[in-house]
Amino acid sequence: MNASARAALLVLADGRFPAGGHAHSGGAEAAVKAGRITGPGTLEAFCRGRLHTSGLVAAALAAAAAAGLDPLLLDEAADARTPSPALRATARKLGRQLMRAARAAWPSPALDALAAARPRGAHQPIVLGLTARSAGLGPPDAAHIAAYESVTGPATAAVRLLSLDPFSVSAVLARLTPDLDDIAGQAAEAAVHALDEGADALPATTGPLLDIYAEQHAGWPVRLFAS
Repeated sequence: MNASARAALLVLADGRFPAGGHAHSGGAEAAVKAGRITGPGTLEAFCRGRLHTSGLVAAALAAAAAAGLDPLLLDEAADARTPSPALRATARKLGRQLMRAARAAWPSPALDALAAARPRGAHQPIVLGLTARSAGLGPPDAAHIAAYESVTGPATAAVRLLSLDPFSVSAVLARLTPDLDDIAGQAAEAAVHALDEGADALPATTGPLLDIYAEQHAGWPVRLFAS
């Protein structure tokens, strides 16, 4: 990776990049209410579970988009791997928000074409992968960013929801780094296979509780986070 691409990775992975993720908890808000996240230890378990299920799927989809697979076919594959209607709506909303920021930062015909084909938003990992490609990044980079996002969202939300010590939460993320590297590696490898075998070669792991929590959370009249 050249220096400019490395800097692009940092910009794209930065939580301050205006892609809308700060308004979402990644299921943490519902998990807190259910008593499954109560402190750093249970937060770590939640994040690890999310990383190895929906995080792996998102990382593989992002890597495949960065590798050059048809984004419309990948968007259909993302739908098939997202059982919860609430999560599908969230993924498309986040994709639409990321698309706006991405087209301003790294304009490209590929992003323009996807925005035209999916005016209501493509799944966020697909947009992320195309954005990474437009920024000069490769599939492993896109996979690392998607995997990282899958745990930083809940971790950041937990600080606000439970008033956790930010230093303790940062330590949780630090302990997850070996898992992050492993998941990103698996995702990038799956993307390579998908180039020959199609989107069916991508992982389809799921976390049923995340789907259930998403549907419950969508019906709450009062909530801190959008999802």
